[in-house]
Amino acid sequence: MRSHEITIRVRYCECDPLNVAHHSAYAVWFEMGRTELLRADGVCYAALEQAGVSLAVVDLAVKFCKPACYDDLLRLETRLTEASHVKIKHEYTLWRGHDRLAVASTTLACLDRSGRAIALPPLLRRHADRDDGIMP
Repeated sequence: MRSHEITIRVRYCECDPLNVAHHSAYAVWFEMGRTELLRADGVCYAALEQAGVSLAVVDLAVKFCKPACYDDLLRLETRLTEASHVKIKHEYTLWRGHDRLAVASTTLACLDRSGRAIALPPLLRRHADRDDGIMP
């Protein structure tokens, strides 16, 4: 599986005084999308961490199109778009109804407990290999 959708309700604590979602909330929502994409594909992020594997965001790019506001019900599409020996790239589209609110991408590096880059473990390689094999 290379794509997944979740719904998000914008919480009051994520908003500024004008009830507009703060830009920092988007990074949290993208993490939620990545985690649920992995979970839907049978990969438990907690198990990866217990095995000494971490995924660190090394790049985050967001284009904000329209604001999300308090109590909006949003739909986040998360797609796994690229994978290399040590990195995974995801792309995101955030919707409120038919309105596109944001498009984004993240690149994550696979790290060991000491913070050094390591090869994607077999579980993540299988995740990335699904649907027409993105792995080189």
